[in-house]
Amino acid sequence: MDHAAMNEEQVVLVNQHDEAVGTMGKLRAHEEGALHRAFSVFLFDDHGRLLLQRRAAGKYHSAGLWTNTCCSHPRPQESVLDAAVRRLREEMGIRAELEPQFSFIYHADLENGLQEHELDHVLFGSYSGAASPDPSEADAWKYMHPDELEAELRHHPERYTVWLRTCWSQVREALALRAA
Repeated sequence: MDHAAMNEEQVVLVNQHDEAVGTMGKLRAHEEGALHRAFSVFLFDDHGRLLLQRRAAGKYHSAGLWTNTCCSHPRPQESVLDAAVRRLREEMGIRAELEPQFSFIYHADLENGLQEHELDHVLFGSYSGAASPDPSEADAWKYMHPDELEAELRHHPERYTVWLRTCWSQVREALALRAA
């Protein structure tokens, strides 16, 4: 996506309690580090493996890094769940039922002088098929067992997005609670 089109796409600015306080262009929000609403989808197959995507080379940040199944921002007036279902279909060509798990706030410096400052809603779902990603969003995908991913994050964190690294321990806790 070019910077002019991205600048026109609006994100929802929020306070620490996830209350909407305005909107801002997506690029500007990442330039200024404004706290905004986001979501991260984690799809697990019948064997408990996580479906990961590698962000396409043309992405404006974190290009070429592996991350969770899908991540994006809801539009103004769009619920997190509706946005997650929409973007999962648009990015990965997948339809799946999603269940909200938890949310977290993080702030990280990225390349190109950009910042992530997001209140990120994490959603889980089940899916055991192949992905059909939009090549402008993801250029590869794979399933990985959580223990294998845990080792990868420990030994090669630079291969993964900051938001995945930030929330992984909470994802593992949520998985353990679901299994109990």
